[in-house]
Amino acid sequence: MSDSKTFSNPPTFREAARFWLKLGFISFGGPTGQIAIMHEEIVERRKWVDEGRFLHALNFCMLLPGPEAQQLAIYLGWILHGTWGGIVAGVLFVLPAALLLWGLSYVYVAYGNLAAIAAVFAGLKPAVFALVVAAVLRIGQKVLKNEAMWAVALLAFAGIYFLKLPFPILIGIAALVGWIGGKIAPKQFVVIKSHGKKEQGSEAVIPEAAYHRVEPTMSRAVKITLLCFALWWVPVALLGLWLGWQHTLVSEGLFFSKAAMVTFGGAYAVLPYVAQQAVENHHWLSGPQMLDGLGLAESTPGPLIMVLQFVGFLGGWNQPGNLSPLLAATLGAAITTWTTFVPCFLWIFLGAPYIERLRENARLAAALSAVTAAVVGVVLNLALWFGLQVLFPQRWEPDWFAVVVASIAFAGLVRFKWNVVAVVLGAGGLGLIHKLLVS
Repeated sequence: MSDSKTFSNPPTFREAARFWLKLGFISFGGPTGQIAIMHEEIVERRKWVDEGRFLHALNFCMLLPGPEAQQLAIYLGWILHGTWGGIVAGVLFVLPAALLLWGLSYVYVAYGNLAAIAAVFAGLKPAVFALVVAAVLRIGQKVLKNEAMWAVALLAFAGIYFLKLPFPILIGIAALVGWIGGKIAPKQFVVIKSHGKKEQGSEAVIPEAAYHRVEPTMSRAVKITLLCFALWWVPVALLGLWLGWQHTLVSEGLFFSKAAMVTFGGAYAVLPYVAQQAVENHHWLSGPQMLDGLGLAESTPGPLIMVLQFVGFLGGWNQPGNLSPLLAATLGAAITTWTTFVPCFLWIFLGAPYIERLRENARLAAALSAVTAAVVGVVLNLALWFGLQVLFPQRWEPDWFAVVVASIAFAGLVRFKWNVVAVVLGAGGLGLIHKLLVS
């Protein structure tokens, strides 16, 4: 589909499901890369949602515990096709990564040889970095339209890069600044239009009435909470009744359920806590194994928090009890993934109707604009961190292969509008070829 095409009808459920499945296979680069891909595909290319709605949903997901990119996928799937749309989007976002990481985890413990896979991912990483930088530029152009928005973005960048302020605090401050600024100088702070209003020169997208809307009620909130809590905790209880409450798999279910409640600010905010508990207290895996798992999670599609599945797999493998190591590892990976991601559906299905209603409140447009400007600063920080890891893996000695791949991918995405899937697959192929040539 060309970028100039205007949609009058929403995608069919099957069309959306195909996209979410494809996204599950190409969502590399952690939250910044995944959000960049969704923005490129859903807003810029397919025009299923407009800029304001996408950023409105993103800002809400940034405030929640858990992987914000998966929650954004659930939110967008929900507004396109209701509850089942959200379920399909959220499941397909992580399912390919879960299956791939399970396979890689088995190869890791059984053979310890991932050289070919590492070569492919060596090409993917710089391409994802280029995708993230392109997304920062696109979103920045939409939001950073005056001095006030530039100031918010730069202060957010400084706050998280130099002062290491927690992400929720930065977003809260930005919202407060935007709320006050909207009263004092609305022309400076209201740069994202609410309630589907288009800016001059923007293209039409799906009509507002075609999006899924539901009236938020107390009875609906109670039903969703009870159902999600049952889905969340019944598997843990069944494992306890089957294996005993002291078994490693039960401990993993309980521990990662707690971790799912405190993962504010992204995976990097919670990984030190998880690593300490898993390595030093529970002895599910060793320190070097934890680092290897982080490398696998960074190199595979899906949220970075998928590293927890690797921890669950190793915990079951190393402490299987009366089960076979492979069965215990598989169940450990499954219960860890389940308790990590099921809560995401609860937060979105509970909160999305209220957040959609807030889009109709014009007074919140200024706060939304400031929050989005702050998100640009935060994503810029993540892009800088990611770029340093990819382009300069050995301190300040550049990886020239990564530099070349990133430069070509960036030029292709920005100048020539290359397809994201082609860029990702091509970069992976280049990584494998490069490995064969230099070995």
